[in-house]
Amino acid sequence: MLSTRISIDSTPLPQLDVAADLLALLCDTTTEARANPQLEALNLAVAADLPVLLWGEPGIGKTAALTQLAASLDLPLTTVIASVHEPSDFSGLPVVGDDPAVQGVPMAPPDWAVRLVRAGRGLLFLDELSTAPPAVQAALLRLVLERRIGSLRLPAEVRIVAAANPRSSAADGWELSPPLANRFVHLQWTHDHEVVVRGLGGTWPRAVLPRLDPQRLSEAVTFARRAVCGLLSARPGLVHRLPTGEAGRGGPWPSPRSWEMTLRLIAFATAADTSREVLSMLVRGTVGDGPGLELLASLDRMDLPDPEVLLADPASAVLPERGDLRQIVLDGVVEAVRVRPDRSRWDAAWTLLVLALETGAPDLVVVPASTLARLRREDWDVPASIERLAGVVSLSGRADRTAARVAASVGR
Repeated sequence: MLSTRISIDSTPLPQLDVAADLLALLCDTTTEARANPQLEALNLAVAADLPVLLWGEPGIGKTAALTQLAASLDLPLTTVIASVHEPSDFSGLPVVGDDPAVQGVPMAPPDWAVRLVRAGRGLLFLDELSTAPPAVQAALLRLVLERRIGSLRLPAEVRIVAAANPRSSAADGWELSPPLANRFVHLQWTHDHEVVVRGLGGTWPRAVLPRLDPQRLSEAVTFARRAVCGLLSARPGLVHRLPTGEAGRGGPWPSPRSWEMTLRLIAFATAADTSREVLSMLVRGTVGDGPGLELLASLDRMDLPDPEVLLADPASAVLPERGDLRQIVLDGVVEAVRVRPDRSRWDAAWTLLVLALETGAPDLVVVPASTLARLRREDWDVPASIERLAGVVSLSGRADRTAARVAASVGR
């Protein structure tokens, strides 16, 4: 704890020196490991070396989060307020040499870019991006994508993070241009009441890079490629879809570039065993809510067990907990029997349906059981396990008939 400093001759120190001591005490904070999905999403995107854009209302803590991130990662922080710069500050100022006809006119980079190159690493924070006019946004395109400013190229260990306020709350704000917006992973930054209270009490959450499993890198890349390519093969219209509205174009939307970013994020999330909540924030922040949710749904289906594996050993089968995923698995099992009918496979399917009845909602079994019953051949004996399903199917049938009678009476 700091004590008020007193000079040797007992003369009180100037009040500004005392004020400095008090300010030092107020700035004396610590960090703790704490689950924070939006901070985890930011850390993973930074680890994946993708430009990130934090969207949030003024005063929500975007700048403070970036300052704490740079300190936690031991990266020098360079803050550039985009709206107060000219386009030449990002594209470079022309400098005429001794013989421009022979040597050309080089584009001199700004001093902050030179400092980053000299340091060899750092965190470049582009603040107030939504207040930058279109000409400045155009000049930022090469910086964000190619990491070039004038004749300089930023080192590989420099990460780029930007922050912006929604146009409605930005000072003389502009919508982001589609080419610039499509270069970022967009994260919505909101405040967490408990995080703010503990932070004001002196303890903020600690920002750490995700721990990647070296043994899962190849598997993660294969999984990410299969996920993205599988969706786009089935939904070719999602490869490139530029929103029609101006506001939508200034956010995340699908393009070959943003799908490549999404693939990288899925690979990193898989290697780090990231939670589905964090992955959802990142995917939707890269290709938009609609395509992102479709991709997340396809990821769920990729994790489902193979119907052939379940039919081969139904006694040791483990069915998904979620009802929608369990329904997909049961339908897949019945379809597998329909495509290749066999007595042993038919019996195994009934065993799986009984397992589903005992471990989940009974209504999920009704349709698969009815379909599977119709696949029976004359020489196939009815397995004893069907008796355990008979009540569910008959009850469903009675409910359907009752509903049909009610509908018919209403229609009269």
